[in-house]
Amino acid sequence: MKVNSFITGIIIGLLCPVIGILIFYFWKAGSSPLQYFLAMLAENKSLLSAAISFSLFINAAAFTWAVNSGKDKMARGVFLITLIITIPAIIYKLFF
Repeated sequence: MKVNSFITGIIIGLLCPVIGILIFYFWKAGSSPLQYFLAMLAENKSLLSAAISFSLFINAAAFTWAVNSGKDKMARGVFLITLIITIPAIIYKLFF
């Protein structure tokens, strides 16, 4: 697989939010079980918004790295996934 490809960007765009959520978990609730943390995310709208924001920040860092290193196809994939995650997150925040 080529490093500078759209598919690689999609894979990175999907992995970075997962890594971001895990970092957020260890930062905020590392002593509690992961299942409890995920249940709290489902119940607490502000905690969920913070976790999504942090995970999208990790995606933004990956996007910035791809753009600055000249990997434009990869950056497009990361950006697409960022939009796919951001739009439902904004709708959820505003209407639910």
